[in-house]
Amino acid sequence: QQIGWTPLLVLGYLFYLLLGAMVFQLLEKQAETHFRDQVQLEKLKFLQNYTCLDKKALERFVQVLMEAWEKGVNPKGNSTNPSNWDFSNSFFFAGTVVTTIGYGNLSPSTVAGQIFCVFYALFGVPLNLAFLNQLGKSLNAHLITLERWVQKPGRAQVQLAIFLTAGTLLFLVFPPLVFSYIEGWSYGEGFYFTFITLSTIGFGDYVVGTNPNKHYIPVYRSLTAIWIVFGLAWLALVFNVGADLMEKFLQLKWHKPDLSLAEGATIKLEDEPEQPRIHIPS
Repeated sequence: QQIGWTPLLVLGYLFYLLLGAMVFQLLEKQAETHFRDQVQLEKLKFLQNYTCLDKKALERFVQVLMEAWEKGVNPKGNSTNPSNWDFSNSFFFAGTVVTTIGYGNLSPSTVAGQIFCVFYALFGVPLNLAFLNQLGKSLNAHLITLERWVQKPGRAQVQLAIFLTAGTLLFLVFPPLVFSYIEGWSYGEGFYFTFITLSTIGFGDYVVGTNPNKHYIPVYRSLTAIWIVFGLAWLALVFNVGADLMEKFLQLKWHKPDLSLAEGATIKLEDEPEQPRIHIPS
């Protein structure tokens, strides 16, 4: 007899969101309040030191800085800063559009650019999904081939361990070292950026190649965009495996099998040829 686990999944999902909201509020609200007070104090100190300015003029200047940041122009440095729309940066931006990462630190400011972005995403997002799906199938086929090579008990576990270990090192462990060296971040900040990017969350608080005080090689952001595509495909497979395992766990936990049907299924399975023991959905 099957017990409906869908309502329990919905309740668990809502509980997880509520738990996350409470923890984030607990961790971040006090720091935000402290930083907000610090900003106001710095504005008061600035007005006291430069009496030729009034509060209204300062607020206008702050508004200019905010608008510049929203348009992707870093107010630090000067007008000789590298363009956000050279080929390498434009290639990186195109990658963030079709992968739906959308950091938010850069966006088209012209009407023509905005309209083009809409249609570019309209066709690019499905194309990206098709590409990632095909890449996932290729990875899945290689994993099945690897399983056939391993002729020992527990080979599915070995295969999964190799897949997770190699991908973790290649996409989550080593890249933060590179970003820490080039961007001047801590390893924790680099790891945070790596995961937030590959999971397509893309907050935009950390973005590579945006520090005006650093000189980047022209292909830096283009190479980063290529790394994002393959890392995104790997992490999507990991998420799919996790979702598949979670669904199977819930079905096993809330499903009581009929013994007679289970015995019949066992006999049928014995007659069928051996299938790969692990399935990674694409």
